[in-house]
Amino acid sequence: MAPPSIIYAITPAKRHSGRDTVSFIMPAPTRATPGAPRSNSEVSEFLLRACHDLRGPLRTVRTHAELLVRNSAAGQDDDSKQSLAFVVSGVEAAVAVLDGIADHALALAIDASRFHPVPLDVIVRGALARLSTQLRASDAEVSYDDLPSVPGDADRLLQLFEYLVDRALRGGGPNPRRIRVSAEPQNGAWLLTVRDNAPGMDAANLEAVFTPFARVHANQRPGPGLATCRMIVERHGGKMWAESDPGGGCVFRFTLPAG
Repeated sequence: MAPPSIIYAITPAKRHSGRDTVSFIMPAPTRATPGAPRSNSEVSEFLLRACHDLRGPLRTVRTHAELLVRNSAAGQDDDSKQSLAFVVSGVEAAVAVLDGIADHALALAIDASRFHPVPLDVIVRGALARLSTQLRASDAEVSYDDLPSVPGDADRLLQLFEYLVDRALRGGGPNPRRIRVSAEPQNGAWLLTVRDNAPGMDAANLEAVFTPFARVHANQRPGPGLATCRMIVERHGGKMWAESDPGGGCVFRFTLPAG
C-alpha cells in the first residue's frame, strides 16, 4: 500500500449544526436483505416517520424558548434565564437522540441487492469534510492508507466512518488528535482499522460500547451510536469489535467483504 496521506486542513463543507433539522429521504419499501427479518423495512419506515413527526413539536418549543431568551433578556432574573437555557439545551439533546434513531433506522433498511462498488478513500475524505470544523478545533491529524473499494451502500459507509472519527475527536486525551484509518486483506475480505490516541477504555467496556444508547464517556454523541455502526457493518456482511488499553488509545476494527 502507498504511504499514508495526512489531512491537516479540510475544505469547509456546509453541515447541519445542532440547531438544524437533519433531512432524510424516506426509503421505499424493498425486499428484505437475505437472512434478515422481512419486517426490517417496515420498522425502519416507522422509526423514520416517528422521528420526523417528533422533531416538529421540539422545534416549536426550542424556537419559542429562544424568542423568550432574546425578547426578555433585560428583564429576566438569573433563575429564569437559567431555566430557559435548560429548556433549549434539553430540546437540542432530544433532537440529537432522534437524529441518532433516524440514522439507526436507515441502517436497518440497508438492502444488499442495491450494493455497488464504493471507494473507501472517497468515503473517508467525505467524512473528514463533514467534520472539518471539529477537526480544525481540535487541531487533529488524520492519516489513511490507500483504501480499497468494497461493495456496499455509500451513504451508510459514510455514516460509519463519520461516526468513528467524530467519536475519536470527542474522546478526550491529548491534543492534537491522532487518528489513523488502515486496511489489510484478510481471508477474502478487508480488515479496516480506525485507531486514535484517546485515553482508551477498560476491557469491561469493549463490548458494552456497542449497546444502544450506551454512554461510556460524557462527550460522546447521543443516540444508538456504535450499535448503529455495528449494524451497518453486519448489514454489509462483516463483523465489528473494539480493542483498547486504558491510556493507550481506542481501536475499532471491522471486516467488509472484498466483493
